[in-house]
Amino acid sequence: MMARLLPFRRALIKCGAVTAMLALSACDLAPTYHAPKFIVPASWQGRAPFSIATPADATLSTQWWTMFSDPLLNQLEDDLTHSNPNLQAAAERFIQARAMVASARSDLLPHLSLNAGATDNKQSADRLFRYKGATTETDEEYHGLASWEPDFWAKLRNRMWMRQNQAQEKAADYAMSRLSLQAELASDFIQLRGYDAQLAIYDQSIAYYRKALKITQNQLQNQAAPALDVARAKTQLYNTIAARLDIEAARAVVEHAIAILTNRSPSSFHIPAKSVLRFAQPAIPTGVPSALLQRRPDVASAERRMAEANREIGIARAAFYPNVTLSAGGGFAQNGFDLANLANSLWTYGATFKLPIFEGGLRRARLQQAWSDYRETRDLYRSKVLDSFREVEDGLSRTDRLNAENQALSMSVDASLSTQRMTMTLYQGGVGTYLEAIFAQVQTLQTRIEQVTVATRLYQADVRLIRALGGGWDRSALPDMKSTLSLSPLQYGNIRHPDPIGDVENAPHPKAFEDLSQPLPEPTHATPHEALPPLRLR
Repeated sequence: MMARLLPFRRALIKCGAVTAMLALSACDLAPTYHAPKFIVPASWQGRAPFSIATPADATLSTQWWTMFSDPLLNQLEDDLTHSNPNLQAAAERFIQARAMVASARSDLLPHLSLNAGATDNKQSADRLFRYKGATTETDEEYHGLASWEPDFWAKLRNRMWMRQNQAQEKAADYAMSRLSLQAELASDFIQLRGYDAQLAIYDQSIAYYRKALKITQNQLQNQAAPALDVARAKTQLYNTIAARLDIEAARAVVEHAIAILTNRSPSSFHIPAKSVLRFAQPAIPTGVPSALLQRRPDVASAERRMAEANREIGIARAAFYPNVTLSAGGGFAQNGFDLANLANSLWTYGATFKLPIFEGGLRRARLQQAWSDYRETRDLYRSKVLDSFREVEDGLSRTDRLNAENQALSMSVDASLSTQRMTMTLYQGGVGTYLEAIFAQVQTLQTRIEQVTVATRLYQADVRLIRALGGGWDRSALPDMKSTLSLSPLQYGNIRHPDPIGDVENAPHPKAFEDLSQPLPEPTHATPHEALPPLRLR
């Protein structure tokens, strides 16, 4: 009777062991993760000088640069998004992070391998025991191995979840890199158009100064003015020519930067000049401060790093508990080629159990470090949130003040131009001095250049404010945890280029962007964005 119950008892013990293993495998030693809930003001302290045009503009578009209504800028931004090398490198870092997710997930599954080998061995003639005097023998074998590590303490799963959080972090880093590069391109393009407007003003002033020099020379010939007036007129003319050359050099440097951003060699890239600085003033919806945490890619990246550090604590805790590995193997071995014979078969199975007893405080030190790393990421996350609020407030303050400053300078330009005309008329009539005319000319040129500079800074402040608000990005663009896997366990195709997920755009092949001599294409004309009239420049 006892002999009959023995197999049943063994089966019962095995079932109990499996049940205990499954129950233990549900144990997660990582702390329950919750992102910090910050109490923030209900509204911004600063305000933008431009109201929203329509209710449909309540949120920023991811194509925010179209609000400036410049077709060439639209074309350049599109080229940057698809071909910028730094942006493509950020996309590849995201793909690498996805591959690390698949690598971490593989540890949760059984590992199988197949081994085979054959040897031919010669024995020494002086060997004490030899089979029938033979000095050589052959040995052939093939066998399979299987191993699996039960994840009792969720160490392997926490490692996989940590890699998934890391992949999401890299996706947010990509979005931040894209936004930063797009903002840099828009700012450079606005600066270039600002230089164009300054060059046009210098050209007008140089032409005016040439006429003034001719007038002083005529006055000298008529003995109505001293030679000092001619010298002053020449000094004013040549100083202005020298200042114009400095602006030309600055424009060339900015143009080279735009070429690099759009994956072009500066030697084959040129943007035709425009004499007027004219962009549509964008109506920028700011939203409320609490929504900023969902709109900033760098804030999302910092939060994902915090989630990674939380999983590291679970991994460090699991090191205090036993580690079990199950393995099994079987095959055939024979000193000949008659392998497929049951008598020549071999097999083995077993389990290893490892429980560290004393390691000099190593595991406690690592756990302490993991907790400190987690607290550090929380501090850095809070710092990033505060920096985000500061950047928005800075942008609101800049756009408000620069707009008022530009309006004041516009009226100053009108007065300076009028003063320049009147002083020159008085000089020609013999009533005024050329020193007064020179002062009026210098003041007019400086005022006009200053207005263009302020208008350029105002447009660039708009770009910085848009970047501070996240550029229309939203946290929902991040891939979810499950989709971060780059391949399935039985996938053998599409390894080189995994299917894209989220809003990360990677090139199918690096050679697609090896032509660096592409000229600037003709911009496609877009429908102007509904916005306030362009700034008035004189």
